[in-house]
Amino acid sequence: MELIRTVDAVGHVLCHDITQIIPGVIKGPVFKKGHIVREEDIPVLLSCGKEYLYVWEKREGILHEDEAAEILKNICIGDSHMFTCTEPSEGKIEIRAAHRGLFRIDRGALNRVNALGEMMIASVHGDTPVDVGDKLAATRIIPLVIEEAKMTAAVAAAGETPIFDILPFIHHRVGIVTTGNEVYSGRIEDKFGPVLREKLSVYDTEVISQIFVPDGTDSIKGAIEELIAEDAEMILVSGGMSVDPDDRTPADIKASGADIVTYGAPILPGAMFLLSYLDHKDRTIPIMGLPGCVMYARRTVFDLILPRVLAGERLTAEDISIYGEGGLCLGCDICTFPRCGFGK
Repeated sequence: MELIRTVDAVGHVLCHDITQIIPGVIKGPVFKKGHIVREEDIPVLLSCGKEYLYVWEKREGILHEDEAAEILKNICIGDSHMFTCTEPSEGKIEIRAAHRGLFRIDRGALNRVNALGEMMIASVHGDTPVDVGDKLAATRIIPLVIEEAKMTAAVAAAGETPIFDILPFIHHRVGIVTTGNEVYSGRIEDKFGPVLREKLSVYDTEVISQIFVPDGTDSIKGAIEELIAEDAEMILVSGGMSVDPDDRTPADIKASGADIVTYGAPILPGAMFLLSYLDHKDRTIPIMGLPGCVMYARRTVFDLILPRVLAGERLTAEDISIYGEGGLCLGCDICTFPRCGFGK
């Protein structure tokens, strides 16, 4: 790459795009990389503020920004059909979702690549649901050219698998257990069920049954067993999650044979959340105990955990504990979830 005066550039090959900005009219490349400069191009180039130009001089071991951007894109998504990408321009590539699902990030690999310098990958938060066409990430090579060895180091730092992935949502047959004497006896109307059905309707789910049970018995355990017999693939138990003596949900879930991952989460609303898994025959059934806030708060722990479970993740206690940073919902008047800081 050689720097020459623009007025002397006729016949030379541009080694980078030239961007023209006219407020309210245009912002984009007026000449693309590889363009051979003509006499009539000189006034346009000068009007773009280019008194000097870099012209391409191919050298061994040096990559143009767009060549390096292709390598960076491959580090991010490999040959995955779950994404779409723009063509490289000025060392930049934009990555969007081609399918609906849960956006996943190898955060360690992302940090290692960004720490190398002279290149960058920026993304939205991981572990969030995305739709077709959503902008998820963008990459950029910082200088106009970069050493090939630097990109080789980036490939090594990223590891063998792409940094980004989208896990498709899996169809789930869902059973609901609604606890509480007041609802069971008909003294008050069930408000929990409609909320859960609405949240589930956003995903590929079907509610196969809702069972109402009273407090203070082992009826929750029996309801869970009944739903398992109906081939439920996920079970939601609403209510009875506090420490009151007649709130038996956690104990009955454990009595069903489920492995309790966590009872309690560093998330508000939703601190009394319970997550467990029950291995039955050839399948693993997630069972969640949902605190009362899920019924009345716009966004809660349930909104954070549900998409991950529906994407097939088996969450650990550590997965839940790291929600402490970002686990406070601010209850904004205009909710932008999941495009906000809640759970991030």
